[in-house]
Amino acid sequence: MVDSINTNASSLLGVRSLQKTNSTLGSTQKEIATGKDVNSVKDNAAILAISKLLESDVAGLGSVKNSLDRAISSTDVALAAGSSISDLLLQAKEKAVQAADPGLDDASRSALNQDFAAIKDQITSIVGTAEFNGTNAIKAGGDDIVAITGAEGDGNITIEAQDLSLGGGNITLSEGQSIGSAADAQAAVAAIDDSLSNLTSALSELGSGAGQLQQTKDFTEALSNTTEAGIGNLVDANLASSSADLQASQVKQALGIQSLSIANRQPAAILGLFQS
Repeated sequence: MVDSINTNASSLLGVRSLQKTNSTLGSTQKEIATGKDVNSVKDNAAILAISKLLESDVAGLGSVKNSLDRAISSTDVALAAGSSISDLLLQAKEKAVQAADPGLDDASRSALNQDFAAIKDQITSIVGTAEFNGTNAIKAGGDDIVAITGAEGDGNITIEAQDLSLGGGNITLSEGQSIGSAADAQAAVAAIDDSLSNLTSALSELGSGAGQLQQTKDFTEALSNTTEAGIGNLVDANLASSSADLQASQVKQALGIQSLSIANRQPAAILGLFQS
């Protein structure tokens, strides 16, 4: 090697080595600070593109879960209302059976008829208020309960509305029906029996739909969690490895600085050649 004060090859080599160590150290520090191995396109363009697509899927699945939650809540409201209506129909039947007794006096039958009318009013009130987020699946001409199932907004689950209003498709007991006479009471009992049978079928349809919604939600949550874990496997840093790399780079940096310092002092040794 030529001894020269114009070109210090050892120093140049030390500078390049130190620059490389500093670059590695900077990358390791970024991994530790962000917790990610891939932070930008410069790190790994292909992996970053894949992770962004998967993140889009996770966002879509989040919307699916929101839609399913809304549909489940709407179904729960409809089922709760249907259960209350069933209880009221049983109470109405009890009143109607009592009023069907031929030996009952008019005053007692009139009192029973008033209670019967109040029960019908409660049924009407429940049907009118059984709404969640603008969806009422049990009123006359009610709203179907619909939820999306695909991360791209495609696919859906539809639960058909069940008319539980008085005189509707399922509750054959009409708004104007009374138990003011024994004959009317007997007719009311028959209508209530039919209504209870129809109501059981209607609630079974709603319950089946609710079960399908819950199963889909459970699968969606599992799929979302698995996808998020997959994204982590692609872009997250191995912090144990990064910690070891950080310490190694710091040692290399210290040694590089010391080596560069030694190399920078080498030209000064040339002065010894000219001392007399």
